[in-house]
Amino acid sequence: MDLEPGNRQNDHLKKKESWRTVLTLAYQSLGVVYGDLSTSPLYVYNSAFAEDIQHSETNEEIYGVLSCVFWTLTLVPLLKYVFIVLRADDNGEGGTFALYSLLCRHARVNSLPNCQVADEELSEYKRAGASSLPKSGFGPKLKSTLERHRVLQRLLLVLALIGACMVIGDGVLTPAISVFSAVSGLELPMSKEHHKYVEVPVACVILIGLFALQHYGTHRVGFLFAPVMTMWLLCISAIGLYNIFRWNPHIYQALSPYYIYIFLRKTRREGWMSLGGILLCITGSEAMFADLGHFSQLSIKIAFTSMVYPSLILAYMGQAAYLSQHHIVGSDYRIGFYVSVPEKLRWPVLAIAILAAVVGSQAIITGTFSIIKQCSALGCFPRVKIVHTSSKIHGQIYIPEINWILMVLCLAITIGFRDTKHMGNASGLAVITVMLVTTCLMSLVIILCWHQSVVIAVCFILLFGTVEALFFSASLIKFFEGAWVPVALASVFLLVMYVWHYGTLKAYEYDLQNKVSIDWILGLGPTLGIVRVRGIGLIHTELVHGIPAIFSHFITNLPAFHQVLVFLCIKSVPIPHVRHKERFLVGRIGSREHRIYRCIVRYGYRDVHKDDVEFERDLVCSIAEFIRSQGMGAAAGNGGFPKEDGKMTVVGTCSSHPDGIQMSEDEKDMAELTSSSEQTEIKSPPPQARSRKKVRFIVPGSPKMDPEAMEELRALMEAREAGIAYILGHYYVRAKRGSGLIRRLVIDLGYSFLRRNSRAPTHAMNTPHASSIEVGMVCHI
Repeated sequence: MDLEPGNRQNDHLKKKESWRTVLTLAYQSLGVVYGDLSTSPLYVYNSAFAEDIQHSETNEEIYGVLSCVFWTLTLVPLLKYVFIVLRADDNGEGGTFALYSLLCRHARVNSLPNCQVADEELSEYKRAGASSLPKSGFGPKLKSTLERHRVLQRLLLVLALIGACMVIGDGVLTPAISVFSAVSGLELPMSKEHHKYVEVPVACVILIGLFALQHYGTHRVGFLFAPVMTMWLLCISAIGLYNIFRWNPHIYQALSPYYIYIFLRKTRREGWMSLGGILLCITGSEAMFADLGHFSQLSIKIAFTSMVYPSLILAYMGQAAYLSQHHIVGSDYRIGFYVSVPEKLRWPVLAIAILAAVVGSQAIITGTFSIIKQCSALGCFPRVKIVHTSSKIHGQIYIPEINWILMVLCLAITIGFRDTKHMGNASGLAVITVMLVTTCLMSLVIILCWHQSVVIAVCFILLFGTVEALFFSASLIKFFEGAWVPVALASVFLLVMYVWHYGTLKAYEYDLQNKVSIDWILGLGPTLGIVRVRGIGLIHTELVHGIPAIFSHFITNLPAFHQVLVFLCIKSVPIPHVRHKERFLVGRIGSREHRIYRCIVRYGYRDVHKDDVEFERDLVCSIAEFIRSQGMGAAAGNGGFPKEDGKMTVVGTCSSHPDGIQMSEDEKDMAELTSSSEQTEIKSPPPQARSRKKVRFIVPGSPKMDPEAMEELRALMEAREAGIAYILGHYYVRAKRGSGLIRRLVIDLGYSFLRRNSRAPTHAMNTPHASSIEVGMVCHI
């Protein structure tokens, strides 16, 4: 009788612990997700046609701006993102490429060249695309149309890239406008002629310090982010409440959408143009979806609805209440956030605002690093150095090249514009473009992934697309007043991405067309005198079938290769994470006696690549486990694999098969072969004047392996002791004869330049230089 109450108590404790975790994540999300959105009150009213408010004789414009801000915050962040878009997660991940990844799995529109049927057997791949479309309706027709037309697939890719490029542009603009707006409080005790001479240097110093500290990672000071943003939100909401009760307790009437109609009817073109400044109140909303992988849907929803949304509404209402009583003061009156702050609190609020601006800027910079990592993983951005600054949180990364480019661009914008008006115009266009891209991709997700009616997708576009298109037009009209900056930045990054993607596809097609067979290579042996040397030769290739031309080029000039040869393909798949037990896909090339293997290592676009020591260990163990699986029972009979490429087997990493082969490496063990009923230890022969690492395989005793498999394992072990050599191909890419002018420019200038100045293909493996052999070859594509 006592068991039932005890079980109920345990369930209650689990629920309590679960809610405690959710609330903790909600608190932490305040500093990571909402930094940009929460600092928007610093510059929204200053960017939304401040001149008209200053010279107006009524409060209709102020009420209209407040009503626009309220309904924009309600429609876009609350209704669109919190209640709809957050549900379109990619196995817990969010962002523009998460939506594109979902579409790639539900319709064959993937742009990665080395895709395999085996990739669709991955657990997360199947889980995300498990449900099938109905046999009739608009969904199947749309899917077949996308799969048949390459032009539509490219347009879909370009749409995703435009969203990614605008996020990068926002990573340049947000730190500039946030920090500059925060330090604008220094202008109050100064004259108009002198305050800009102080604001710009102070903002530049803060920005330089912000980017200079990026390589330390945010995990060292990340515990301060949530307290800073909590203090900031409480501060602006308290000031808002004070201003409401002190200056205009009836300001709540402005929340009626009727004032939007009055505002637009009275101001007409000026009011429409002011929408470009009003939309800055939702800058940072995309972060709720993009940072979904670090938190949970429920925690993000709780943080926004309980803390961020009410604080922002109170802050905007308080500023409007203050302006409604002070906007017809003399001509030297200044509009902005700090004028509504009581004088005794301005300096403490200034300090908190600067800290909040730094936190908000840090979040968008980290988000920019993440989006570039995703683009690079999916073959849409040149390879860059990615440093993981935290061993616990996979999303905290640092990219040196991008960091310094962002810093230079941020400083150029701050020094060049020197006011929030032009910065706001630029930031507004970047923000609204990303939202439009999300709306377009979401409409496809609703049909293809959620299997909803096309009517629901059309309603989604009409509701949110119309609002965002209105804001987009208002931002675009200010093209020559700062809005050209995100367009220029996005155009450069989009050109780089598309050139890299196009060149990568063509280089892969060249490899595919010029691959050779193992029989051709082995047939050259008597002619060239090919010999096998000790060790493991690791040949990096993008091919998942066949032998790359770079290897045939290598052995015809240097007729020798290692006793164990492994063709290694490190590839990305359009899912966020690949489980360890599905990481390695191993097969044999040719017969067993050749000792030639193919190993495909699959990573998701959010996975962390291991260093060279761990990677080598996992690689050798996966090949050993493959040999063991092929040497047991019925599988032993067809271990020869007469075909050129044998059947690929999912093996995984060492940690994923604890009951399989384990590898031990030490310096003291003498070599011998021992057997017992439980396990077999395969050791190397006694070393002869060698000071190398001793390697042994510990093989489970049951089921028994055939002698050929035992001999194959011994050969692999001896080769591992001799060491691993990395054979890297370096293509000198040229456009083939007869190519047009545009193709020659893209290949000979664009792609060749990017390939020369980007990281090597095997940089993700941290390939040791002492063990690397680089083979050069001219490639005409």
